[in-house]
Amino acid sequence: MSILSEISENLQKGKAKIVKELIKQAIDEGIPAQDILEQGLLAGMDVVGEKFKKNEVFVPEVLVAARAMNMGSELLKPLLAESGVEAIGRVCIGTVKGDLHDIGKNLVKMMMEGKGLEVVDLGTDVKPETYVKTAIDQNCQIICCSALLTTTMPVMGEVVKEAEKAGIRHKVKIMVGGAPVTETFCRQIGADKYTADAASAADAAVEFCRATA
Repeated sequence: MSILSEISENLQKGKAKIVKELIKQAIDEGIPAQDILEQGLLAGMDVVGEKFKKNEVFVPEVLVAARAMNMGSELLKPLLAESGVEAIGRVCIGTVKGDLHDIGKNLVKMMMEGKGLEVVDLGTDVKPETYVKTAIDQNCQIICCSALLTTTMPVMGEVVKEAEKAGIRHKVKIMVGGAPVTETFCRQIGADKYTADAASAADAAVEFCRATA
């Protein structure tokens, strides 16, 4: 088995220490950082994402795999920066104003990072203006809004209006998700995309970023 396949396999099992050791070994062997990232770490997270969609693995397994991914990518970051490798795109994500739930948001963030996107995490209780200001300041292609309460869902509509007011609506996609959110609601407020789970959200974000690249 190649070392990159070993990195992928161990990442899927959430074995962060082994992943780090294998990455160090791969770097020493002169394997390019981008290959280690794409064929090792991202390939492993892809498998986890697909299994998660099919209910073959659950949140705890995703969390340990994501931790292994994060620890591994820390080693690669300086090398990727040196070789001028850029992320596929940049996304800002947060749970909307009045809502303090973050498990769903964190899962989406991990899945997106697992696809090679750069994610600016705004945390919870995020005002519409904060999303828009961050998208402008950080040059994000996508704003992702999460809500777990029916009472906070309308804030997503305010985010869309705020983006229109700021004149960025034509170039920034707005994605929405969370337990009470539906496709119909997404269309009603004029957002671009609703996804039912974290893995699908990551896939959709990659498609949006590739389309604007």
